[in-house]
Amino acid sequence: MTAEVDRPDGWKNMDDFAAGIDTNRIPVTDVLAGTEVSLTFDDGTTTTLSFKDAHGVSVDGGAADWYEAIAVRDDLFFVHWTQASRPREAFVVVLHNATGRALRIVSIVAEERTVGEPQVSQTFTPGTIDGREVTGETPAPTRDLIGRRALYRYSPNHLYEHVYLSSERYAWQCLVGEQRGHGDVDMASTWKIAEDVYVFTFREFLIPVAATWLYDWAALRSVGSFLGITGEGEIRNSGGGAYILPLGQVTYPDGEEPV
Repeated sequence: MTAEVDRPDGWKNMDDFAAGIDTNRIPVTDVLAGTEVSLTFDDGTTTTLSFKDAHGVSVDGGAADWYEAIAVRDDLFFVHWTQASRPREAFVVVLHNATGRALRIVSIVAEERTVGEPQVSQTFTPGTIDGREVTGETPAPTRDLIGRRALYRYSPNHLYEHVYLSSERYAWQCLVGEQRGHGDVDMASTWKIAEDVYVFTFREFLIPVAATWLYDWAALRSVGSFLGITGEGEIRNSGGGAYILPLGQVTYPDGEEPV
């Protein structure tokens, strides 16, 4: 089933707010250039990433595709790539060398919109880094962010507030920027990588866009990427990154917590 979404007047498309939202992003690194990383995932699949240079990666021996890598910590990488053969998808792997663990996030733009569902879906698969000692807990869904409230300053012209409502949803509003005055409640997922390290993703209802973020809550930094459809109907990837300003946390009574 396909459907048109009834959006409020003046509601912005992905490309309307994307410009400059990577201003406060941690810079891309070329430290992985010339290396190869093999991963084994809990669903039985494997992936080998051969990093040819700063922005070229071969996936499982295929032709070189675009990628970017960001070192959030010395031992923690956000690796984002696209594949020409799969233009409606975007891939992120979080590599935590200290524990030998990884998490793969795949975002997929559906060809048609379905009533009541975001058009961009996401899957999550934990795994391990071949050749590294594996320690600590397997990346898994977490409730750690529920009740937290924070500001995310992506640039002088991009300031958003997030409220983490439950294990399934979060609320956002734009305080400064093209979307000022806009806000919504969207689908969200949170996975814990390590202490104070989280993958947070959201999938919007009103526009076809999803985002994958890696939070370093100790350093109060986020890095991430968007996948969505522009106002011109083109599929686009774009990056983002912010300084996190915590505003507090709500504690719920025992037995009456959100889902």
